[in-house]
Amino acid sequence: MSEHLDFSSDGLETIRDFLRWTYSRFNQAELFYGHGSDNAWDETVHLVLQSLHLPWDTDQSLYDSRLTASEKTALTRLVERRILEREPVAYLLNQAWFCGMPFYVDQRVLVPRSPIAELINNGFEPWLSNTEVNRVMDLCTGSGCIGIACAEAFPQASVDLLDISPDALEVSRINIDRFELWERVQAVQSDLFKALDEQAEKPKYQLIVSNPPYVDAEDMADMPEEFQHEPELGLTAGDDGLDCAREILARAADFLDESGLLVLEVGNSWFALEEAFPEVPFTWVEFEHGGHGVLAMTAEDCRRYQAVFAAA
Repeated sequence: MSEHLDFSSDGLETIRDFLRWTYSRFNQAELFYGHGSDNAWDETVHLVLQSLHLPWDTDQSLYDSRLTASEKTALTRLVERRILEREPVAYLLNQAWFCGMPFYVDQRVLVPRSPIAELINNGFEPWLSNTEVNRVMDLCTGSGCIGIACAEAFPQASVDLLDISPDALEVSRINIDRFELWERVQAVQSDLFKALDEQAEKPKYQLIVSNPPYVDAEDMADMPEEFQHEPELGLTAGDDGLDCAREILARAADFLDESGLLVLEVGNSWFALEEAFPEVPFTWVEFEHGGHGVLAMTAEDCRRYQAVFAAA
């Protein structure tokens, strides 16, 4: 259907004009929404306002402001790319919001969208309500959004961002710099826990949080075109989506202190995890604002079932 779309912006003058026009184009093109919004209108507002460097809560009286010729040209091109190339808005703008914070992103990392944001905003209650969080690990960090948001939530904590991808770590360092967190946040190249194993003494964390690759082979084959812009390394995790999750569960106890907590996202692979470990009573987080497939496991339970995970 997109080949019949008219991308001419002749006659469009104001922000309001471009909001209506973009919304119409998106609806006609039947895009897929799964990178921070779930509908055409929210994505329209995101693209138009953010491309014009305007905040989300811009007074709507400004919607009648006229755009310059260069602004109209640039915005029209962004809409065209979103439709014809199916490129996520976050990549078009090199920015995605997570926990109310603007992160730099590009095609070296996944677009931030984890429901773990809700846990961060709530301070990981009730699990960490009585715990002093001094050290946090963000495993498979990508853009660094989860770990950096944790650094803001726990201002006394140091945070280690671990990822196997040098490209992803470059992006995470851009975000560390953006939020001026070099004194407390560091990016480390590591194949899961491998870099920590090489240290003379294993560090201990009050919180390990991970959004690793968890897409299974079937879901990977059926993914909409928008997801094909994201790095496959950050998505695919074997036939059942658990290649990374198994090792994380088997090793987390080695790096959690006695009062620590593991938070692990496995998305649609949650059912495969329960089938793989029927003896483990996983606690699945219920989210007020949507999302699923995130488990919370205390350090005590990580140790209790470590042998079960390691034997898998």
